[in-house]
Amino acid sequence: MSLTQTSERARRRDYRIPLGILLFAVALAAPFIGSRYVVHALIIALVFMLPAHGLNLLVGYTGLLSLAQAAFFGIGAYAAGLLAIGYGTPFYVNAIVAGLAAGLVALPLGVPALRLRSTSFVMCTLGFVIIGQAIAKNWISVTRGDMGLSGIPKPYFELGPLSFTVGGTTGFYYLALAIGILATLAVFAVVRSPAGRNMVAIRENETLAESLGVPTWHYKLIVFMLSAVFAGVGGSLYAHYLTVVSPLTFQMYYSTTMLIIVLGGGAGMISGTIFGSLLFVGLTEALRITPELRMIAYGLCLLVLVFWFKRGFAPVINRVWNAIGGAK
Repeated sequence: MSLTQTSERARRRDYRIPLGILLFAVALAAPFIGSRYVVHALIIALVFMLPAHGLNLLVGYTGLLSLAQAAFFGIGAYAAGLLAIGYGTPFYVNAIVAGLAAGLVALPLGVPALRLRSTSFVMCTLGFVIIGQAIAKNWISVTRGDMGLSGIPKPYFELGPLSFTVGGTTGFYYLALAIGILATLAVFAVVRSPAGRNMVAIRENETLAESLGVPTWHYKLIVFMLSAVFAGVGGSLYAHYLTVVSPLTFQMYYSTTMLIIVLGGGAGMISGTIFGSLLFVGLTEALRITPELRMIAYGLCLLVLVFWFKRGFAPVINRVWNAIGGAK
């Protein structure tokens, strides 16, 4: 091998693994590097990353624009809160039931909604959020109406003879980080599977996909339910962290925030959802103590996104990542 080839190979060395290890180490050390409020902002970002991952499967990979995530997020939060308060069940039981409850509610809602197209489907999903908030306000015997559920216990685990409660900001951060990593790996497994390729085929040309034998309507229904499951698990994490759930959990602000995470980060890209959660939720939450600066920063991010990054920030992140990997 010539000297020129050796130098070229060294110049194109893959640094992604060391960088990935470094980023993971920073994530683990975050509670000891940043202030308690910064850690709180990271927890909120991780909580919203879960429903955003589900929405990305629906919007980014299947091509269905939905505003219903706040409804399933709220269902998961109430399900986890009611179980924790009424029965004292462990956190993992509450999270699983919350995800299943959101997915099961999505089934009868998705059957008629997914027969609609474009704008009609979007408006229908918006209606789910409004109905969910109305039920939370008026089903007082269960939800306690506008008073909401308070005193939801911190996450409790019971593993054989061992039992412990996750208390404090640091402990909850590591719990949210672990769940966020598991959710990211689950999404990665889905999109890399044959089902994921069929989802992309539906997004690109549903008629052509159907002509090739892909059961498009069934796929859309399954993805709609799966998206709701992610939102429900995120809602359970939200309920246990804030220890309070109210009808405001169903507010449209949450649906639009999740949509901005997906579209701003980069629809159809897992890295986009992660980056979008940190930027559009974590950063704005960290700046909550300065409301004027917070809104200015949020507005500037959206302007930059609209004018210079119309496909979101993920394509730029991927180009940088590939460059670090030595790709030309």
